[in-house]
Amino acid sequence: MASDRKHVVPGSERALMAGTQKVGSVDPEEHISVTVLLRRRSGTNAVARLVEGLTAQPPLARRHLSRAEFAEAHGAADEDIQAIEAFAHDHALDIVEVKPAERRVVLSGSAASLSDAFGVELARYDHPSGTGTYRGRVGPIHVPENLADIVVGVFGLDDRPQAYPHHRLNRQFQAEGQAQAHAAGSSFTPPQLAKFYDFPEDADGSGECIALIELGGGFRTSDLTAYFNKLGVKRPKVVAISVDGGKNKPTGDPGGEDGEVVLDIDVAGGVAPGARIAVYFAPNSDKGFLDAVLAAVHDTRNKPSVISISWGSAEINWTPQSMRAMDQAFKDAAALGVTVCCAAGDDGSSDLRPPQEDDHLLHVDFPSSSPFVLACGGTRVTATAGTSGEEIVWNEGRGGGATGGGISDFFDKPVWQASIDVPPSGNPGGRIGRGVPDVSGNADPQTGYVVRVDGSELVFGGTSAVAPLWAGLIARLNEKLGGNVGYLNPTIYGLPGDTGAFRDIVAGDNDIAKEGKPYKAGRGWDACTGLGSPNGAGLLATLSSAPSV
Repeated sequence: MASDRKHVVPGSERALMAGTQKVGSVDPEEHISVTVLLRRRSGTNAVARLVEGLTAQPPLARRHLSRAEFAEAHGAADEDIQAIEAFAHDHALDIVEVKPAERRVVLSGSAASLSDAFGVELARYDHPSGTGTYRGRVGPIHVPENLADIVVGVFGLDDRPQAYPHHRLNRQFQAEGQAQAHAAGSSFTPPQLAKFYDFPEDADGSGECIALIELGGGFRTSDLTAYFNKLGVKRPKVVAISVDGGKNKPTGDPGGEDGEVVLDIDVAGGVAPGARIAVYFAPNSDKGFLDAVLAAVHDTRNKPSVISISWGSAEINWTPQSMRAMDQAFKDAAALGVTVCCAAGDDGSSDLRPPQEDDHLLHVDFPSSSPFVLACGGTRVTATAGTSGEEIVWNEGRGGGATGGGISDFFDKPVWQASIDVPPSGNPGGRIGRGVPDVSGNADPQTGYVVRVDGSELVFGGTSAVAPLWAGLIARLNEKLGGNVGYLNPTIYGLPGDTGAFRDIVAGDNDIAKEGKPYKAGRGWDACTGLGSPNGAGLLATLSSAPSV
């Protein structure tokens, strides 16, 4: 038997959500699955050093690892997996899945067995949103001392919803009718925005795979067929991949999760119709989110070259173990040459949405705050469809949404942001950490994206649309360059200011509550729109000749 002495898994502490009420105990026989994330066989910092070495080279000179090479060098060690298997045997737990490349072992058992194994007390709580109950815990997770150095995190004991979709439906378009909205020039198709942003021509993403992470909802093939036929572009190959039992399951609510799924597909596919679109469906929990990201990063069948994530929530809603685990998954992606694009949020610099109580502090959205992702903020395009025009920061106030952005409370300022003026946080103490976002694009639902969902043609905005827009651009760049651009952040922050790779956004702010708080747009990088929206042809030319950084 393993030692009964217990070790606290660092960063695993959970607190009750504000306004939460305990409504009962968890049935001791309830069947639960958990993901146990293990350390790398190569050590804690090996992948970070590898990525640092890669990004010191020009993008076209980088030699990214294959997925097989990565698994061999940086996956979980056999002896560590065997230690988890022995732990499972000691506590009458089943071993459901072992993924050495992902460093992931899935265990299952009764609530009583798992509570005993990990030293937690599980209970049933009312979710403050009024959407139902969730299984939760308070305090840390424990493992035996012999697993203290092996276990990085344990996920799935608490199944509260972890993230929100970052899309906004233009209800005025819906109410006034499509003809009037189109006549006013208030919406764009994805190909129109690709033209607006001067995406590289003679490229459609052929040979690339774009992964989409979805935590609910679904798509209908009939909608995709009708939509792409109307666009006059070929319908991309779309495959649905189940993670942790998640399914392509349309709800019939176009303004809900279905809208997010279809927005992602229509935007990514609309600007890169030659790419394969792999949609990873998982439950909306910290376990489901992490498992979906790991599945996409390490997928040896579809081999995504770019991942788009349009779900997230404020850093305060995550445990440190969850943010560290996801950040490690994004480091894996960087080593493999996979670009990860994440929506920066739709709730301004506060990044809190009802029913979450306003704590009168500023927050950034995770996973966009990870230094290993391309954080995508939002603009409002002041132009008619398909023409040149100006952009300002997207901020329609509390009712209409605003781009996320600001300073991370969790991640330090990365070395590649050393050359820009990252302001101190607007929170007490004025911390200077990772600045968000990195780039931006059209996100205001008043100048939004035409999509077809659940049989209806609607207009959506939100930074949810910007992540797949950039993902489609990167698929085109990869095709044109003949290789993966991979982890872009160190390269784009090292560019001189006159390359023409970005459209600088200099007007507006993301103070959604209009309380006079930072942050404001300005010349160069800012905590509303990052380096700016894309000039696709300029970015292609720049990456083709980019020096080492």
